Amino acid sequence: MPARHLRTTSTTLRLTIALLLSAAVLAAVLVVPWGGSKPEAAPDPTVSHTAEPPTAPPTPAKQNTYTCTPYSGIDQANPVANLYRDTYTWGTTPPTKIGDGKGNINWRLNPDNNPSWYMWLHSLRWLGQGITAGAKGDKRALQRVSAIAHDWVNDNPYSWKSDIGAYESTMHRANVLICLRQAVLSGLHVARLPLTYAWLDKALLDHAWFLQKNWSGDWNHGTDESLALFGIGCTLKRNDLKQVAVGRLTGAIRTSIDTQGSTNEQSTAYAQFNYLLWGRAIDALQKCGVDPGTTINARRRELAKWLALATNSLGNLPQLGDSEVVRTTPVTGTVLEYAGTLGKSGIRPTQRIGIFDAGYIFGRTGWGETRPFTQESTYSIRFGPTQKLHGHNDHTSVTYTSHGRDILIDGGHAGYKMDDWRFWAKSQFAHNELTVKSATGHPDTALTRSSLQATSEYYELRDAPGAGVDRTRDVLVLKDPDLMVVLDRGTSAADQDYSTLWHLPSDQKVVVGGNDRAVAARPGDRVKTTLLQIPFQQQTTPIEVTSGSQDPIQGWHYLTIDKRLPAPVVKFNRSGRTANILSVIVPTRTNAAVSYTTSWQGSRMLVNLKVDGVTTVVGVSPDGTLQRIK
Repeated sequence: MPARHLRTTSTTLRLTIALLLSAAVLAAVLVVPWGGSKPEAAPDPTVSHTAEPPTAPPTPAKQNTYTCTPYSGIDQANPVANLYRDTYTWGTTPPTKIGDGKGNINWRLNPDNNPSWYMWLHSLRWLGQGITAGAKGDKRALQRVSAIAHDWVNDNPYSWKSDIGAYESTMHRANVLICLRQAVLSGLHVARLPLTYAWLDKALLDHAWFLQKNWSGDWNHGTDESLALFGIGCTLKRNDLKQVAVGRLTGAIRTSIDTQGSTNEQSTAYAQFNYLLWGRAIDALQKCGVDPGTTINARRRELAKWLALATNSLGNLPQLGDSEVVRTTPVTGTVLEYAGTLGKSGIRPTQRIGIFDAGYIFGRTGWGETRPFTQESTYSIRFGPTQKLHGHNDHTSVTYTSHGRDILIDGGHAGYKMDDWRFWAKSQFAHNELTVKSATGHPDTALTRSSLQATSEYYELRDAPGAGVDRTRDVLVLKDPDLMVVLDRGTSAADQDYSTLWHLPSDQKVVVGGNDRAVAARPGDRVKTTLLQIPFQQQTTPIEVTSGSQDPIQGWHYLTIDKRLPAPVVKFNRSGRTANILSVIVPTRTNAAVSYTTSWQGSRMLVNLKVDGVTTVVGVSPDGTLQRIK
């Protein structure tokens, strides 16, 4: 399906995520003994070492009150003057005349063949400014938006399921029709809907019937659909519709957000969106006289902790899955306040590392205790269940920030148009992982070992990305000096082309110095990244750098679905039935010296690293175990 859409345009998420909830401060770091076979679990959701803020008293029960939901920022590009011209704007597509100037719209238009443009057209959210004006008494605006909405109803009779854009946008459009109904009542100063608007209530009932028969299930689409169904039931005083919606919401929360706070979307941006969405669910239920229970609040509280741990030192969420560059929202009274304000306000979390069963590791050198918040180093690592919903083929991939900037990035989110760009952005080749050219699978990936120490963390991950191909990644993250050591190993029944890819920010220029190193920096910057390729059980091969290639697609970064920039990718390659690629990622100040030597201690190789005058030693065992020795 082409339109599993995040409920935002490129600016929407930043405009709509405004959240309220109290939450506990994160628990202290848990440590798994060296070599332990059981990975560290995320914190027990029932345990907190700091008292939570007092729970607010329950909102007094109300009856048949439903808050018209915002228009996701889509209305901002569509002022009332444009509605009078039947002109619609979304994304980077220029303003498009879609009607005859009288509210008679051609609903089949799609000038760029963009499923998102088309879906948001059918959502009617672009009518938001006109509906708002109509609610305040602007009768001309009310007449125009009513005409356009009525035209949609006439031109798209029930059932509209055969039209994917109309189908996907049903829950959005239902909310807009509720907003329009409220605008009619307030704008005309009447208590009951005039007979001339009888079509509006019939349209709402058609939408309710459609939503009952076509539920997307336990993810954000289904949650939005349930809220829209509940809104119709609340607005039209239909308890039967409300009961169906409440039943779905009650079951869905247990799948949408697990007990550790992970969502089932496999996307950081969608995780934050779900935090908003379920907050809106609580508000909607309470205002229409339904007790939301305790589960939604409990799961959102854990999701707040998850999002705080995911927040990098720049105040952003790493781009995992279908995620644009999104800032963490500083929700007052929760752990998100400290994370989202870069440590300027709120209570400092105490947990430094989080490992979640859904397949996420989030770690950091600290929360700004001994150095500025933005000068901490942060990282993410992906593993866990196979790709689904908004997930990418990113297992074993890492992201990394340090010295106040991005060091290793993800390829980003290319939008929902089913083209080669989206295929690349979701593929293994857009992530920092060991790629196997012939592999097409999206495997489950196991975290087989982890060990957390005061100045280092070690993880081992294993999977099989293709038939007859096994892949193991060992990751060691150090503090003082801040750096990352990664050992990739691949074995296969037939010869394969292996590449460990390191995606760098778009502002970086890369200089290759022999087979063992590449240095990346933004011209004039105070920070550089040295990428070392150190021989281990195999000879190294020449380092490749690719940026802005379109055949094949490689070397790009999507900051948003509408903004794609060339960005260098450093490649360490091997060919054959085995691959052993030892990488060291070292962020430093620009004039710092980075060098290394190797020696042997029995069967274990020692990598002696000297970084900006500080010497550290890492042991690499024959089984791939990485350990900080000094």
